[in-house]
Amino acid sequence: MATFSSSSSLFNLTSSSFPTPKRFLPPRTTFLRTTPLSLLPHSSSSSRIIRRRITPTPIISSLKEDLGRVAKGWSDFTSLNYWVVKDYYRLVNSVNALENQTQKLSDEQLAAKTKEFRGRLGQGETLADIQAEAFAVVREAARRKLGMRHFDVQIIGGAVLHDGSIAEMKTGEGKTLVSTLAAYLNALTGEGVHVVTVNDYLAQRDAEWMGRVHRFLGLSVGLIQRNMTAEERRSNYRCDITYTNNSELGFDYLRDNLAGSSGDLVMRWPKPFHFAIVDEVDSVLIDEGRNPLLISGEASQDAARYPVAAKVAELIVRDIHYTVQLKDNSVELTDEGIALAEMALETNDLWDENDPWARFVMNALKAKEFYRCDVQYIVRDGKALIINELTGRVEEKRRWSDGIHQAVEAKEGLKIQADSVVVAQITYQSLFKLYPKLSGMTGTAKTEEKEFLKMFQMPVIEVPTNLSNIRKDLPIQAFATARGKWDYVREEVENMFRQGRPVLVGSTSVENSEYLSALLRERKIPHNVLNARPKYAAREAEIVAQAGRKNAITISTNMAGRGTDIILGGNPKMLAKEIIEDSLLSFLTQEAPDFEVDGEPISQQVLSKIKVGPSSLALLAKTALMAKYVCKSEGKSWTYRKAKSIISESVEMGQSTEMQELKKLVDEQSEMYPLGPSIALAYLSVLEDCEKHCFNEGLEVKRLGGLHVIGTSLHESRRIDNQLRGRAGRQGDPGSTRFMVSLQDEMFQKFNFDTQWAVKLISKITNDEDMPIEGDAIVKQLLALQTNAEKFFFGIRKSLVEFDEVLEVQRKHVYDLRQLILTGDSESCSQHIFQYMQAVVDEIIFGNVDPLKHPSKWNLGKLLKEFNVIAGKILNDSFVAITEEALLESLGQMHELSSVNINNFQFPNLPSPPNAFRGIRRKSSSLKRWLAICSDDSAKDGKYRGTANLLRKYLGDFLIASYLDVVQESGYDDAYVKEIERTVLVKTLDCFWRDHLVNMNRLSSSVNVRSFGHRNPLEEYKIDGCRFFISMLSATRRLTVESLLRYWSSPMESQEIYVS
Repeated sequence: MATFSSSSSLFNLTSSSFPTPKRFLPPRTTFLRTTPLSLLPHSSSSSRIIRRRITPTPIISSLKEDLGRVAKGWSDFTSLNYWVVKDYYRLVNSVNALENQTQKLSDEQLAAKTKEFRGRLGQGETLADIQAEAFAVVREAARRKLGMRHFDVQIIGGAVLHDGSIAEMKTGEGKTLVSTLAAYLNALTGEGVHVVTVNDYLAQRDAEWMGRVHRFLGLSVGLIQRNMTAEERRSNYRCDITYTNNSELGFDYLRDNLAGSSGDLVMRWPKPFHFAIVDEVDSVLIDEGRNPLLISGEASQDAARYPVAAKVAELIVRDIHYTVQLKDNSVELTDEGIALAEMALETNDLWDENDPWARFVMNALKAKEFYRCDVQYIVRDGKALIINELTGRVEEKRRWSDGIHQAVEAKEGLKIQADSVVVAQITYQSLFKLYPKLSGMTGTAKTEEKEFLKMFQMPVIEVPTNLSNIRKDLPIQAFATARGKWDYVREEVENMFRQGRPVLVGSTSVENSEYLSALLRERKIPHNVLNARPKYAAREAEIVAQAGRKNAITISTNMAGRGTDIILGGNPKMLAKEIIEDSLLSFLTQEAPDFEVDGEPISQQVLSKIKVGPSSLALLAKTALMAKYVCKSEGKSWTYRKAKSIISESVEMGQSTEMQELKKLVDEQSEMYPLGPSIALAYLSVLEDCEKHCFNEGLEVKRLGGLHVIGTSLHESRRIDNQLRGRAGRQGDPGSTRFMVSLQDEMFQKFNFDTQWAVKLISKITNDEDMPIEGDAIVKQLLALQTNAEKFFFGIRKSLVEFDEVLEVQRKHVYDLRQLILTGDSESCSQHIFQYMQAVVDEIIFGNVDPLKHPSKWNLGKLLKEFNVIAGKILNDSFVAITEEALLESLGQMHELSSVNINNFQFPNLPSPPNAFRGIRRKSSSLKRWLAICSDDSAKDGKYRGTANLLRKYLGDFLIASYLDVVQESGYDDAYVKEIERTVLVKTLDCFWRDHLVNMNRLSSSVNVRSFGHRNPLEEYKIDGCRFFISMLSATRRLTVESLLRYWSSPMESQEIYVS
């Protein structure tokens, strides 16, 4: 047998001799006493203080645990969730009853069920009628194609998703498999289903993995990835089920609403949204919900001000020249600070409109105080790249808005990129509200159930685990100082390492993860680091795959918090792929990796070797020779990335193809050097060896106690902490968790929480401020502080949603109008033009006519002047010659008439409109406009309203008829005319909508000041936002009409039409 390891030195730890940890961390309140250092026996290990403890008796502890279990059982029984889940078991019984019958079907008969279901839906049956049968079919298809059968609790999860609720399922319970049930059932309608994940990797993995089930059953499966073309996106959105990530989905929606023509659209218009399943729904809708998706264009701002402002920020001193509010990330200059900044910048007023420095100085101070390198961002290749605080990952294409990113670039001395102006924006809350039916799944949502119900009308259903959770969550330990906390973390890691248990340490930043790494290196404890730095992130899959192995120590930011599954003993599939890559990459490419790698993974020094059998070695050797021959003899030279891609594709082939079929492929292509099938065969053989090794090692790790998770600080939300806890104890495995917090942690400082009570308590118990305290009272107090933080952030999100609801209504109106223009036929485009022209005429009349007064009191001269300015050159000379007196006389005569034939009416002694309303369609359009005028609630009531309405009809007819005449005289065909009209409509709307977004963003940031005048900022925002929107629509209509009339009065090339 051969072994694979990067180092020959191994720790041989037996289960019978595990060293006792130096510091036992008790489960409940203990009284600690310190032995004076002078009384300790002299030895090499006596440099640390030994703590002794008095613990409760085992009988009392056991009794408390039993009472706790009884109380929890009673609480579960009396909860609403218990009875909801119990009701779902009726569906489970129906699905189970169909299982034997479904298993007897051949592959062809099983796949034909999809056509049968669609036929039944077409005949009037509902999804509820076929739900049990559809779930039984998906369960059987998954068993045949994936070797995975849905458990009963997974059937419940699928039903929860289908009902438009959130399924809370613990880590390792198979959420990905659950999604296939609801996705298949809802895809039968043919309206499209979106399965939304948090990143490209998960979307691709799920589309390939779960897509096998859907494709087997005859459904088309699409995948949206970052660098796809518009044509590829369009094709994938047309599929029955489309896998994508939340940001790509949002940006595709925004880009579609910036498209210049219907041919540029990629989503399923006019109904792009039908049903979505959102993976990690709490992350998408809550954690990232408050960050809007923005599409920006460059704005002309002088970048030279940012470095100058950065120098000023370095010059002025906190608490003397400016004050800081950590809670809401705000700064405020004091009088001394303003004076010093004005002197340094040689200006008399920082807020001078002609020489504005205030915004640049404020942003520079924010960059100095709130945006720290290796915490909020990292510097790479001369760029400041944002680190997502929730996932710990680098987001290369994301930039902070409002000049913050430029201020950070100036602080770091980087090249400053141009300022941006918002062209389109939407929040995730607003985006997902567009779905008529929305569901989600996550491991942690119950704590935010009220928010989901309030914001999205989505209840959270806790789906039972398939096996009982036996993880032990040890009490939180609190320290007075950060130093004491990190020392205890190091010692806890060392204790677990000596036992052989795998450990995952969660940190909140790159900075903290590397600090702890340095502490462990001092003790020579092998470990892996996983954070946003490229040298670590490049090995993410490998690190996570080995995080559950014996002796594995992993320090991670939130990168390991979601979308990962830490398997005790190691992930055999990932380990097998690593062995294949180690064996073949050097033969496939001579190129070095195109990313920085932090040397050899030091954790490999203590991980047990994987024994690879003789048959696997033979296949590896044969495949290596074949790879070497293909590269040399055929002159093929692959890049490092291409070589890895070849191996990945071959591994995917091995996972989706039977062994016999692969052997057949190798034999058939023996003369053509079948590299892909050969790699797949070698992978399957190595995989068997890895599975045996991981299974045996997993049993040993379970016997040792499973994965131990250490949290090094409390997050602002219990839900984020629960995600970290959820890494341990998957699928009934043993495991334990421990959170250690310091009263110097950022959360306590940020929210100005009173922690003096804890410091005093520590000083009473012990003279050593590095000692921890723990117990029920401490936990309750700390969780109360955490709950206060949750309430604060909920308030922010609630306020943002309420403010965004104003913009949401406006956005929907604009985007619906835009899609109607782009996708509508030529007649609908003409109707928009006619409505705009009538609206412009109405605004002129409303501004100069009062129906309560006699026409002699109307401002007819100004009315005629404004109308002539709008209509310009297209009016005939007879209308231009109308005088104020002639119009007044005609209005008087019209008022005296008892009845009017609206089809052929005209004002006495005034010119008739051009005869453009020929044909039923145009006459019908004219009549509809008259009915709209008569039913217009915005017009004032009065004695002369009828006369005013007739004047609106007359001038509207004259403008529209003159426009139709001049278009007809131009000689252009209808297709060209409609293209011009559509272009002008869309560009004008886009121009004013962009300006409106800027105005609304300025309004939202300034309206809070009005609270000092005892006015409600939200109500003020609604009132002013509505006023802005009405003004924007009015300006859009007016400029559209002016542009079209100006164009057709002197036609030019269509590409020259640009509304600025």
